[in-house]
Amino acid sequence: MLKSVHLFGCSSGFVSNLLKPNSIVGFSLTSISSKRLSASSSLSCSSSILSCSSSASLFLAPRTGSFKAFCGSTCSEANQEGTSSSPLSMSESPPPSSSTVVHSSSLMQEKIRNIRFCQWCGGQTKHGIPDGEEKLRAICTVCGRITYQNPKMVVGCLIHHENKVLLCRRKIEPSYGLWTLPAGYLEIGESAADGAIRETLEEANAEVEVTSPFAQLDIPLIGQTYIIFVGKLKKPHFSPGPESLECRLFPLDDIPFDSLAFSSMLVTLRLYVEDVKAGRTTFHYGTINKRPGTGASDIHAYTLDYHLRL
Repeated sequence: MLKSVHLFGCSSGFVSNLLKPNSIVGFSLTSISSKRLSASSSLSCSSSILSCSSSASLFLAPRTGSFKAFCGSTCSEANQEGTSSSPLSMSESPPPSSSTVVHSSSLMQEKIRNIRFCQWCGGQTKHGIPDGEEKLRAICTVCGRITYQNPKMVVGCLIHHENKVLLCRRKIEPSYGLWTLPAGYLEIGESAADGAIRETLEEANAEVEVTSPFAQLDIPLIGQTYIIFVGKLKKPHFSPGPESLECRLFPLDDIPFDSLAFSSMLVTLRLYVEDVKAGRTTFHYGTINKRPGTGASDIHAYTLDYHLRL
């Protein structure tokens, strides 16, 4: 379930193998480079200083007295789809507006500037553009390591059973009480398919078999990539997990599109219904550009750009 912030991990997708070239952009997972900056390295510092919410790293062992301060300064990613223009039909794929791109870049700089302490040694960081790079980074003034932020991967299953799809009603925030496919953050050490199977078991107590990948949806503004699989029930049994109020099979015509939790779920289910009506399920790649300033509950405030059917 989408509820926790992960600071280390990897993000990849099927499209990187199916579509060339492919670029996934975003931010949220924090990783550390062992690359050190020499004393002669020049840094070009940005002038805009922004603020953002913070969260603690729960698994890093403190090495200095600065650790508590580091925990308070580490940038967190809201556990929600954050922020896009009027909905388009699935066939429309215009380029993202310049305002969306600029806002995404500003958010990334905001998050980088709020990394004030090194996750490696606890030393204070400075912010600048290292030689050979183009983006603002957080650089440790003690050990010289650079802290990078990378996208989070969300994996889930679209379970099709007897011409119905399995949805779970969320028991946690964000989007409490709204419907979603069983999905959540990929864990370190598991494949995307394994993560989708695990999330389905956790949220719907359903044992499933993944039959095919269905969609990769990137949401650059909030630094998330969704990988959704089509799956089938191994046994015709399911029930709400601890993070679900209820689980239900919906006929395609009865899917509660106005009560879905996230834009990613809306896009996925619309694409699936279109495919079923067309008589053929395909693999979809697209970028969901959320309108800056809108919240997770504004599920229709997006454009689907670069939509490809493979």
